[in-house]
Amino acid sequence: MPYDFQEVLETIRMTEIEHFDIRTVTLGISLRDCSDRNAQVAKQKVYEKILRYGSKHVQYAKEIERKYGISIANKRVSVTPVSIPFDSFGIEEFIEIASAMDKAAEEIGIDYIAGYSALVQKGMTNGEKNMIMSIPGALSSTKRVCSSVNVASTKAGINMDAILMMSDVIKKTAELTKDKDSIGCAKLVVFCNVPEDNPFVAGAFHGVSEPEIVLNVGISGPGVVLDAVRETGRGDLSALAEAIKKTIFKITRAGELIGREVAQKHNVPFGIVDISLAPTPAEGDSIADILKAMGVEDVGAPGTTAALAMLNDSVKKAGLMASSSVGGMSGAFIPVSEDQGMIDAVKRGNLSIEKLEAMTAVCSVGLDMIAIPGDTPATTIAGLIADECAIGVINDKTTAVRVIPAYGKIVGDIVDYGGLLGLAPVMSIRELSSANFVNRGGRIPAPMRSLTN
Repeated sequence: MPYDFQEVLETIRMTEIEHFDIRTVTLGISLRDCSDRNAQVAKQKVYEKILRYGSKHVQYAKEIERKYGISIANKRVSVTPVSIPFDSFGIEEFIEIASAMDKAAEEIGIDYIAGYSALVQKGMTNGEKNMIMSIPGALSSTKRVCSSVNVASTKAGINMDAILMMSDVIKKTAELTKDKDSIGCAKLVVFCNVPEDNPFVAGAFHGVSEPEIVLNVGISGPGVVLDAVRETGRGDLSALAEAIKKTIFKITRAGELIGREVAQKHNVPFGIVDISLAPTPAEGDSIADILKAMGVEDVGAPGTTAALAMLNDSVKKAGLMASSSVGGMSGAFIPVSEDQGMIDAVKRGNLSIEKLEAMTAVCSVGLDMIAIPGDTPATTIAGLIADECAIGVINDKTTAVRVIPAYGKIVGDIVDYGGLLGLAPVMSIRELSSANFVNRGGRIPAPMRSLTN
């Protein structure tokens, strides 16, 4: 479908007035040819390959920003899940790979590099176990590295052994980064049904079915959608859905245009446009504000989940009409610390973890950037992850948990990371024990809907 110049002009107006930006252009780089028995050799290969393909990533993105007058908030890199090419490595050797990734990211001028990851939904190799156990050390000793682990899928079921490992990893990461409000956990996400082409950190990685190099783009635009909702006034819900779809259509088109041009600069294939509405702590850039403009008094009120479901569905429908290259997670994110409206709802006591969990059944991802008391048992975190995985497996959708057991913090305290990660009030979590359930270990079998062959 050709691009009309008027569309570009309209999108520039959104940029100037309604906080629209391209949230990220993420360059995916395969590390499968970096494998080597010698960790120091492998480390050098990783560093050199990221520099070889990523050295001009920021430059090219800025050139496209200037050309169209549309901000690209983040320029990032994702790599092959490191557990795959380096499956023979031990814990310390994996940490060496993380340091190489961090050094390369600093060198090319990006804020985050993702792909310190493993896919263990059905089981894990010895190398994958070592990689998972290395995560606390890797995240506490680097600044830019982000990690993710997929522990469940509709096809494979839920790997409770992996969930138990990850709950311990989360606790250890919180402890090792306690001097910075346990920030390591903000760079760590546990997935069910993870997409291989997600451009957003912390969950991005370069999937095993992806080409050697690819450029994926993630759009944003809660402020644009908020204005569209407000302009509909007291129209009925059908009119509201149409207004959202028209707006998302425009920004998806802009996102793909920007992504394709950056890819052309790199001379690499364009992958997908992820149409997820990703909020920031900035005023007017909030999913919560959209839900309130739709009519609920505050996030957490009865009707919140229905409003979010309609928003998410409208985003997906419009994106699919606008582009044949929609991928990633695509929909609406509901992170707490990165959304000022969500933060305010928690502070007012209107939004609980239980309500957030219900909302994850109809949004793009899951329990995201939620701070909980530092003394929360690992088994409770495991139960929380298992619940989210169950929602994902049964509904055949991506769910995730990025939870921060803030070391030394109690309910009502604040963790403040600044910038895009924002701040989060420490939320209460049920003290009822799930230990006897999660400690059974093993695997919750895949549901009947997995038999789709």
